[in-house]
Amino acid sequence: MIVWLNGAFGAGKTHTAYELVRRTDGTVLVDPEIAGFGLQRTLPPALRVDFQELRAWRAGVIEVLHRVEGSGRQQAVVVPMTLVEPDVVEEVHGGLRAAGLDLRHVVLTASPETIRRRLRSRLEGLRRRETWAMRQIDRCVRGLATLEGHRVDTDALGLDAVVEEVAAHVGLPLARPPLPPWRAQVRRLRVAAAVIR
Repeated sequence: MIVWLNGAFGAGKTHTAYELVRRTDGTVLVDPEIAGFGLQRTLPPALRVDFQELRAWRAGVIEVLHRVEGSGRQQAVVVPMTLVEPDVVEEVHGGLRAAGLDLRHVVLTASPETIRRRLRSRLEGLRRRETWAMRQIDRCVRGLATLEGHRVDTDALGLDAVVEEVAAHVGLPLARPPLPPWRAQVRRLRVAAAVIR
């Protein structure tokens, strides 16, 4: 199965994905953003666009996930990736389903105020100006409201509760308990450092 964790930037997709993989057996994480930034940086600066506009990225995500899921080496593939444009969602999710893959779409939601607070608490919050992710809040919240999927409101939930709700919804048994608070904080910092692009 593919567990696609969608949500605005700052909704908690990445931390949820890493913790879901840590707490379950036989799950792997695939991050399509890595390939997207690689394709984007291949273009000369004057021609760079949002990588989701690149057909190569959309087709590549489908191919990679089909290959990973089809390997039979895991029970689930966890994908943290924001998709809000209906045509992109249809092409990518529709392509995965057309390939016969079991796609479970989970949308992590939060209020714009919560998202803004989370984004400010990141390293990007050290900058005084509004960041690209902050400028996407309204677009993401509006776009996500129109998409089908299981919704998890993360406004009042901690990471462990979000992971447990996602796991229960998709039917993944949790094999490990939550981390103690100090270890959870260290892990959060490691995850945040690992995904700085």
